Amino acid sequence: MNATIATTTEIVLPGIVEPDGLQVQVRELPAPAEGQVVLRMDATGVSFAEQQMRLGKYFDQPPFPFVPGYDVVGTVVATGPGVDAGLKLHRFAAVTKVGGWASHLIVEAADLVPVPDGVDAAAAETVVVNGVTAWQMMYRTAKVKRGDTIVVLGANGGVGSTLVQLARHAGIRVIGTASARHHDAVRELGAIPVDYRDPNMYDRIREIAPDGVDAVFDHVGGAALQESWKLLRKGGCLVNYGSAATKDEPGNAMLPVLKLFGQLMLWNLLPNSKRAGFYNFWAGKRFRPAAFRARLRDDLSAVLRLVGQGVLTPQIAARIPLSEAASALALAESRTVLGKVVIVPEP
Repeated sequence: MNATIATTTEIVLPGIVEPDGLQVQVRELPAPAEGQVVLRMDATGVSFAEQQMRLGKYFDQPPFPFVPGYDVVGTVVATGPGVDAGLKLHRFAAVTKVGGWASHLIVEAADLVPVPDGVDAAAAETVVVNGVTAWQMMYRTAKVKRGDTIVVLGANGGVGSTLVQLARHAGIRVIGTASARHHDAVRELGAIPVDYRDPNMYDRIREIAPDGVDAVFDHVGGAALQESWKLLRKGGCLVNYGSAATKDEPGNAMLPVLKLFGQLMLWNLLPNSKRAGFYNFWAGKRFRPAAFRARLRDDLSAVLRLVGQGVLTPQIAARIPLSEAASALALAESRTVLGKVVIVPEP
């Protein structure tokens, strides 16, 4: 392997620590094995998953210590046996779950999705996991259509802002919750803003959509999930994809998720025409990995094309160098930003 890529700088999460407890390590990177490539990181990011991992509360996270980084955009600089050498020097996106916060990393070639020419690495990074999540929840889970009305909780966030733009492009009316300081930005994205700090938030939504809505995308969970369910009209779908309301609660990380599953299943058993479901990004990978990869490749490619066409405007909250990953994590956890905090290589 080329000596210039023989080492990698990584950000290590050593345990349950504050953001400033992240560590930097430099180590030798082994040559890629059969079916693998070495990616030079061009952009990675901070998502809700890394925030939960810092607290030891993300389902199925590896034991400490490990390198976080749920997704990455990078350039192939070396290929292993059985991999087309023509991939070298081309840019790809990949979902890694962990390992993305590194200057160089080894990735399975089968997980690579080409990034269109002319699409900035940071722009692409904002829609890897967030874009696939938004696309699949809209079209594969809720199956919304032109003329529908939907509610997006957290319309200023990474997934939320992408949902708003996808829906706007598809001719769907969006009501989006956000803090008041983000209302102008949410309105510009194409949603009707509602203040999530308003104690009467759900009443405000009902005033906008008195006949109910066709879908609610709820990452908050907790006690208010029932209010999201009540917003649905006949034939509507509640899509839950997290439990942000319980992220700081002590105890077993799986308990809030199990409660969510139970509640959603119960609603589906009731004699009504509404649906409820929990979106799991990794559904199907263990038992049908080829089908999972094909679906991910198709959906991410569709989202990246929309970025390239200018339909989706990536919401980049900040670009922060890898060595300052602690600051990136703290900023993302502050809940003050619009879009996604992106980690980039050193200047």
